[in-house]
Amino acid sequence: MDHVGALPYFTEVCGYNGPIYMSYPTKALSPLMLEDYRRVMVDRRGEEELFTTTHIANCMKKVIAIDLKQTIQVDEDLQIRAYYAGHVLGAVMVYAKMGDAAIVYTGDYNMTTDRHLGAAKIDRLQLDLLISESTYATTIRGSKYPREREFLQAVHKCVAGGGKALIPSFALGRAQELCMLLDDYWERMNIKVPIYFSSGLTIQANMYYKMLISWTSQNVKEKHNTHNPFDFKNVKDFDRSLIHAPGPCVLFATPGMLCAGFSLEVFKHWAPSPLNLVALPGYSVAGTVGHKLMAGKPTTVDLYNGTKVDVRCKVHQVAFSPHTDAKGIMDLTKFLSPKNVVLVHGEKPSMMILKEKITSELDIPCFVPANGETVSFASTTYIKANASDMFLKSCSNPNFKFSNSTQLRVTDHRTADGVLVIEKSKKAKIVHQDEISEVLHEKNHVVSLAHCCPVKVKGESEDDDVDLIKQLSAKILKTVSGAQIHESENCLQVASFKGSLCLKDKCMHRSSSSSSEAVFLCCNWSIADLELGWEIINAIKLNH
Repeated sequence: MDHVGALPYFTEVCGYNGPIYMSYPTKALSPLMLEDYRRVMVDRRGEEELFTTTHIANCMKKVIAIDLKQTIQVDEDLQIRAYYAGHVLGAVMVYAKMGDAAIVYTGDYNMTTDRHLGAAKIDRLQLDLLISESTYATTIRGSKYPREREFLQAVHKCVAGGGKALIPSFALGRAQELCMLLDDYWERMNIKVPIYFSSGLTIQANMYYKMLISWTSQNVKEKHNTHNPFDFKNVKDFDRSLIHAPGPCVLFATPGMLCAGFSLEVFKHWAPSPLNLVALPGYSVAGTVGHKLMAGKPTTVDLYNGTKVDVRCKVHQVAFSPHTDAKGIMDLTKFLSPKNVVLVHGEKPSMMILKEKITSELDIPCFVPANGETVSFASTTYIKANASDMFLKSCSNPNFKFSNSTQLRVTDHRTADGVLVIEKSKKAKIVHQDEISEVLHEKNHVVSLAHCCPVKVKGESEDDDVDLIKQLSAKILKTVSGAQIHESENCLQVASFKGSLCLKDKCMHRSSSSSSEAVFLCCNWSIADLELGWEIINAIKLNH
């Protein structure tokens, strides 16, 4: 009920009129759960009626049922997807994506298979945030078989001694699992003691379990080929008059925490007898009678109306909770590897221990906000862009040259150079830098460098100018490894670098301090070969 209990109030009283999504089992079971809650709170306990039967009916008309892994586009920006969560019939985790920000809200989930439901299943997703329940933040459960055996032995010992066994449980989930366990054990041991359901709600829930086999565990699906595992042979409806009937019996009564309802009423009558047993199969919230019994062995328990009840019965606690344990939370967090984790639905001391474990072992920031506290995160932002053919070529070919340069800019096949162009009312585009002038409809301006370099003293030798070009080429080869030099009369070229013998008495690219007795090579090169150009200058200049 903690999942849907306020929904009719939210829609019919508060006025929420947005979309409501549920899994098919949740949509089927919610009206039953809500009406049972309304009836218990108003008709039996006389509390204020927060919503009516009509409110429930009108609310459920607004619900949209969805399939597992079905992507729902809620509006232009928001999409959601449901994943199987185990826990109870119909429970789902929700993946939500708003723009580029993505989160998973687990709700309650179970990472291990039990007798009637499978383990939670989710795709590996890119997440900014994981919001996870942490009911058992520090508990690590072992194999379920010793726990099942311990539970069966405790119940069997009670009824064999003539006692009555009360099993407080919610109508949906643990009741079905434990009934399967007891019904099978009763058959094997040929036990004739009656097993009862107190709630018509549980009977109705069983009907939906029979119908929704596809949501159950693989074991149940396989058994369903021969018989329906939810057709219990030894389970009957319980009549209120049987509370004081003599003889042993087993009773499943709601709610599971002994906080109200029929389970608490029966507890008041059965707790004083040492023959009887209260078996608590799951988690109980602080302040409930169930929690008080689990916290120790009280001789008396104070009820909500001031009544005291003597507790002489045996109290047996065994973990049949549908919530995942600490290992399951860590496994899911490691699998999804979100950028941030928020823990909810747990007890603060245990949550803080788990927070430190997630932070230290998985290196993921983890938060434990109090109710009403706001936590802010930086979300991922992606820009969708088209890519030009030339840019794609540069991505696939690591030897692609840029700006007619010999310099290798791309050294890894996973990396490429490009320019992101974003224009108003147009989709962003990534282009190669050689395309940018065409894309922007601008002229291509090339930046070149020039320098008139002294390379030889006049009259230093009898070599003619052609021999000088060869000498300069030899110097370049010694300094610039692998340089491809093209020689012609009075000039040489390496990539975009060109050098020609300068015959001018005064050259605009020559330093004013240069000797007039020198022979000069007038050089120019593209800025793309900036480093190459100066490397050549240093190799050929006079006195090198």
